[in-house]
Order: sequence, then C-alpha cells, then structure tokens
Amino acid sequence: MTTVAAYAAPAAKAPLERTTIERREVGAHDVLIDIKFAGICHSDIHQAREGWGEAIFPMVPGHEIAGVVSEVGSDVTKYRVGDRVGVGCMVDSCRECENCVAGLEQYCLEGNTGTYNAIGRDGEPTYGGYSEKVVVDENFVVRIPDGLSLDVAAPLLCAGITTYSPLRHWNAGPGKKVAILGMGGLGHMGVKIAHALGAEVTVLSQSLRKKDDGLRLGADHYYATSDDATFEELRGTFDLILSTVSAPLDLDRFLSLLRTDGAFVNVGAPEEPVSLNLFSVIGGRKTLAGSGIGGIRETQEMLDFCAGHGIGAEIELIGAAEINEAYERVLNSDVRYRFVIDTATI
Repeated sequence: MTTVAAYAAPAAKAPLERTTIERREVGAHDVLIDIKFAGICHSDIHQAREGWGEAIFPMVPGHEIAGVVSEVGSDVTKYRVGDRVGVGCMVDSCRECENCVAGLEQYCLEGNTGTYNAIGRDGEPTYGGYSEKVVVDENFVVRIPDGLSLDVAAPLLCAGITTYSPLRHWNAGPGKKVAILGMGGLGHMGVKIAHALGAEVTVLSQSLRKKDDGLRLGADHYYATSDDATFEELRGTFDLILSTVSAPLDLDRFLSLLRTDGAFVNVGAPEEPVSLNLFSVIGGRKTLAGSGIGGIRETQEMLDFCAGHGIGAEIELIGAAEINEAYERVLNSDVRYRFVIDTATI
C-alpha cells in the first residue's frame, strides 16, 4: 500500500479537506499514475452532497484525471513509465457481458466500477483524482496524445467523452442541425466537438451572457431560452438537441424544437424527476434519450479526435485549497468553463 495526500469530503455536504488515503500495491496489470491535473465536474458536487442518493464517505472525488505513468506491473503491455495518460469515470467492469465485449464498458450489465464513490472488485472503496497518485488497471487507462497539454486534456475524460459519444452515436455532422443546451463545462465541449464534426451548431442558453464565447468556440447561432420568441422561431428546427443541463427542464417545450425523427438526448442528470406529455414524442416520431460517458475504445478515439482538431477544454487552473470555493462557483455558473486542480498543490 502507498499513502498519498488527497482532498476528501468526510461526510455528505461537508467541506472537502486535506487528508491521506491508501493506494493499493501495483498489481501485474496495473499502472501507477502520478496525477498532474484533475478536473472538477458538476457530478463531483452531486455525489459529495448526496444529490444522487446515498454515497460512500470519506469521498475523494475526481474522474477527469491526467498524469504520467511512474510504475507498471509485470504484465503490463500498453504503457511504459513516462507515458502521458488519463483516467475517466470508471476503473473496471465485468469485462464479460455483451456490452463490455462490444466496447461499451460504461453500460456493463453488472455495473461498471466508478473511479470514486464505488466499491471495487477487491471490496475496497475507490478514490478519485483529487489526490497525488492513483493505481488503475491498464485496460481502463487511455493515452493522452502529445498534441494535448495535460491541463486542458483532463476535462476531456468526462466532459469531452460525455458529449462526443452521443454526438457520434446520433450522427452529428455535415447537413445536421445540432443544438447544445447549456453552455457550461459539458456544453462548451459539446459546441467544440459538434463544430469539429461539421454540424451546424446552435447554443440554447438561459441568457445571452456567454454568446461571444459560444460563437468563438464554434457555434453558428446562439439563443436565449428565457425568451419565448426563441421557441416560436426555432420550432421544428433541430435533428439533435444535446442537453447538458442538470436542472429539471420543460421537456415538452424543448421537444417542440425537434424536426420529425429528431432526438433530444440527456447527458445532464437532474436530481429530481421530470415530467413529460407523451404526445410531445408521438407527434413527429421524436426520440427522448440519454447517454452516459463512453467506452475505453471510444474515449481514446475522442482524445485522438480532439488532438487532431486542436480541441482542449477552456479551463481555470486552481490550487487544491480553492476546491470548496470552486464548488460554490460551479453551482453559481461562475466558471468558464472547467475548474482544473493543479495536484502539485495537494
């Protein structure tokens, strides 16, 4: 076991504080990663505050991890010491069910093992990236291309793949009209990726406060959802709406913006249930769907795609002592667009 410094929430809704945790010994198929940067995802806050249900404490959040391999197990074939690598939202799965075999480990039928707030297959709780080091099976590690700096690459391990996967699955590209709902940590990545895929991109945001940013990052159009005229003007417009919003929405209103056979895909996860009039999907043969992260193979594909198109996250780098303040600022939408912890400060 290796003792490392980390920032942890000792209990639900408690401020995070500096502590130490134990990392397992490097097994035959493991790599030890010196974490350089860790993104702060809104889901870290949901889980640390038990917004999505009962959680495991103490909790070390963080599933947007970028670092450098410092040790490899005896049977590791994919990585060497010195490699630049990332770890996303999961660190294991059953590897045998039909979804795992198909490269969809995120939908493992037995449930994947979360990078934190989960119990690993060894029976021990998992701890995430707000820490100095992590030990991960090589099969759940991805390579960060040389074209991406580690700080802007870290948020791609959740925000990047969470938007890339549905944009690819629902065929965002030339000739498609795609709306990104919400212009935050996930939304700004959705704009960049949808634009790079060749789609005509519209941002739907509560206000026009971030319009200049949206257009700079690749949006063709930008509308305020607080303006009723938006829903009149855009009725029946979009092939795909990707919702990154984690607050309850008037789904019927947004479904009216889809074309026939259009899809409204949720990647934001509100803490409360939402309601729906089914005539909103029956009329127009519309799809209401959801999507979660991506498999390991697709996550690597996403990183390579982003490197090839010069795409990284828009970040604000912070020290570990600023984590609690950063949480409050995320809740107030006061970040453009992703906080990233410099783990040297832990």
